[in-house]
Amino acid sequence: MPIKTCLVVDDSSVIRKVARRILEKLEFDISEAEDGVQALRLCEFKLPDAVLLDSAMPNMDGIEFLRALRRMPGGDKPKVILCQIENDLGQVARARHAGANEILLKPFDKDHIEAKFSAAGLL
Repeated sequence: MPIKTCLVVDDSSVIRKVARRILEKLEFDISEAEDGVQALRLCEFKLPDAVLLDSAMPNMDGIEFLRALRRMPGGDKPKVILCQIENDLGQVARARHAGANEILLKPFDKDHIEAKFSAAGLL
């Protein structure tokens, strides 16, 4: 079975490193981006199977990236898990409307990531 790919998008290098360690143990091949602009460029080159996406970033936030991703050819395919720091129902609704498959609250750990990726059909 081919290895699944995941793009981790977060402006914090610490969060990207933590997510990478967890997802590599779940047998994902990881690429990283520090904002939505960089992530979109990577997706134009090759769409990942999954995107672990921070909602609040400079240049292009998670919702803007998500809307742009979903408009791309094949952009409906990647499963997107959007990370946010609070359980704001308005933000959750905007994320779902933009095309997020799951919402993950920060701080997260292996069990939280595993549950969300499983719920999205990735595990």
